[in-house]
Amino acid sequence: MNNKILIADDAAFMRMMLKTALNEANYNDIIEAKTGSDAVVMYKVERPAVVLMDVTMPEKDGLEALRDIKNFDPDAKVIMCSSMGQEDVVVTCFSMGADDFVMKPFKPERIVQAVSKFVQTEE
Repeated sequence: MNNKILIADDAAFMRMMLKTALNEANYNDIIEAKTGSDAVVMYKVERPAVVLMDVTMPEKDGLEALRDIKNFDPDAKVIMCSSMGQEDVVVTCFSMGADDFVMKPFKPERIVQAVSKFVQTEE
């Protein structure tokens, strides 16, 4: 069973907050990417069960990375995260194949709830 989670966010503190929330819910197989480009490469190599991806990142933004990951694997499970609350960003994410959208700032329970749809906890 694949329990691997890829966190893609250019902000180290955000990756740490996401990882902490997931660790506390017994999700422990977590890998991290700092850019959209890194996220695409890591997805292809690691094949995580789910990706938590920020919309705004350097080199390749989250929307471009989402497109590339979905082109590589149409069944990829990608949860987009952003503080940009504009409705058009959310609509764009879903139209491009995102499986969920989490607004920042987030409650840890919301992250766990989103991930739990696609990954089982490690006992």
